[in-house]
Amino acid sequence: MNAVAVFDTAISRAAAGVPAAFTARHPSGGVLRFDPAAWCRDTIAGDAGLLERCTGPTLDVGCGPGRLTGALIGAGRPALGIDVSAAAVRLAHSRGAVALQRDVFGPVPGTGRWQHLLLADGNIGIGGNPRRLLARCGALLGAGGRLHAELAPPGTPAWSGIATVHAPGGAGSPLRWACVPLDDLPALAAATALRIVDTWAEAGRWFATLTAR
Repeated sequence: MNAVAVFDTAISRAAAGVPAAFTARHPSGGVLRFDPAAWCRDTIAGDAGLLERCTGPTLDVGCGPGRLTGALIGAGRPALGIDVSAAAVRLAHSRGAVALQRDVFGPVPGTGRWQHLLLADGNIGIGGNPRRLLARCGALLGAGGRLHAELAPPGTPAWSGIATVHAPGGAGSPLRWACVPLDDLPALAAATALRIVDTWAEAGRWFATLTAR
């Protein structure tokens, strides 16, 4: 089972109320736990600060079932979610979110014009190469645009590359992902022509806002 299929299956199970948590293990010993049931909720503690910073048109990268995209639209703010998972996009539509099945590294509507980008729920790990992802996000933003990213807690060991998924029906599947702790962000930002505007913590989650230098 490939990684997209793993996410499709896990999100579909979670939406049906079936336990669907899974882990990704990196050869360095790093482990990340994914909880699709949380993604399917209407809100997660810590979302508020993230959402209040999205004051204009927002692209939610890796939107999953549309929790954040839907919340922004519900608040009257224009937003688009993109995700590689067809199941996630269907669920996003069912809650009234606008979402497309797209890869962030492929063609994306509004490239170079977005005021805000979201990388929540660990999505700074997408693709297994954070430097490449942040550079791509910079290209998606318009002048003065801002990227709001969720990171691992300070002191967490960083890793990137190919991890192995451990999930019912998907064990052993390779997943290109990364774990980026907050204290690794300054060097990463400097390598991608971005600068950190703000960092904050809320409800045990860690976040940063970045913009082009």
